[in-house]
Amino acid sequence: MKTWMLVLVLLLVAAAAALGWQWVADDPGYVLIRVRGTSIETSLVVALAALLLVWAVISLGWRLLRWPLRAWNRVQDKRARENLANGLAAFAEGRNAHAERLLMKASKRSGIRGPAFLAMARAAHARGEDARACEFLDQAALDVESAALALRARFMLDRGRPADVLALLKPRMADANFAPVARVCLIEAALAGNDAQLALDALPGLGKSQSLSSVNQAALETRVYVLAMQSAASQSRLNGLWSAAPRNLRKQPQMIAAFARRAAAFGQVLAAMDEIESAQRREWDESLALVYGELGPAELATRMRNAEAWLSIAPNSSNLLCTLGRLCRDQKLWGKGIQFLERAVEIENSLNAWEALGDCYAGSGDEARALRCYNNALLVQRGKPALALQGKSSTRVDTHAMIVEERDQHGVPRLPRTG
Repeated sequence: MKTWMLVLVLLLVAAAAALGWQWVADDPGYVLIRVRGTSIETSLVVALAALLLVWAVISLGWRLLRWPLRAWNRVQDKRARENLANGLAAFAEGRNAHAERLLMKASKRSGIRGPAFLAMARAAHARGEDARACEFLDQAALDVESAALALRARFMLDRGRPADVLALLKPRMADANFAPVARVCLIEAALAGNDAQLALDALPGLGKSQSLSSVNQAALETRVYVLAMQSAASQSRLNGLWSAAPRNLRKQPQMIAAFARRAAAFGQVLAAMDEIESAQRREWDESLALVYGELGPAELATRMRNAEAWLSIAPNSSNLLCTLGRLCRDQKLWGKGIQFLERAVEIENSLNAWEALGDCYAGSGDEARALRCYNNALLVQRGKPALALQGKSSTRVDTHAMIVEERDQHGVPRLPRTG
């Protein structure tokens, strides 16, 4: 197809040339040039050809005159690129002072001035010279303003100055050239300052830029929605945030936990229970097992039955045993709660389990063991080993056996390990 098109174009050009020559041959035109008594007479065709020849000679001469300068510029550009490459390599190796010297040489060429100053700012920041890094960023902003702004915000975050980041970026958030990295920095600063609304406002557009991987994008969005739900002022606001969150985020344990805790605080315990129970049916999660016991005094008997049923899925879950113990405590089932919680602390030294176990002992009238449990909770909080309880707490069947049947999230027993 391309060959036929080329042949057709050539034929059209040949036809146009023939018609043009026929037109010129009928009347070639007449040109008279007179300068101080000197006259030059020629046809229009010859005059045009002479003008083209003169233009070609002048162009060739100009190129020849400029060739040394262009050759020198090419050499300088090559050296600048080499200095930039070597400077970046030296920065990656940690030789920041050497990198700064090479990049300073590279910055003298206008084409790579901005990137060179950005790299110099990173090298100065790595050396802890913040004032010098700011100077380099000021220079870089003359060529690459958006990139310099984003890098300045990143440096402020690295130094633990989220308030300065908000003051720097918040007025620029609506700019069309607002860099994705600057948007990420703004969200991080808003999260550090517990400004959930600002973080939510900065989220749109971040996904389209693809500046983060899908995993990191989801993690950042989860943090934003978790903070927003934790600070929701009403149940309607909470429900709106939950509905607005992407579907894949609503399956994250952190999201479900934040929604459940806040919904329970508004008295919507059934909604909180439903989300946790649905999530546990999809895939077992230890953190949600603990949250299930933190929903307040409502629906204690129902939550107790559901949590006991989960023992067939996760019999060695210290969080589940802690939740069962807490639910028993809230129903004043002291002996049963002690049984669950003693097994929980045998599996894992948990501050929550020791506190709940102390409450159960206090409720049953055993003040000595209650004090020992509270003391153990403090020790665990400080990272120290807990002290053993003296004697047995009850005459019930021992539940501390660590060899139990284990099942996966679908309830299928796992084969015991050998060897």
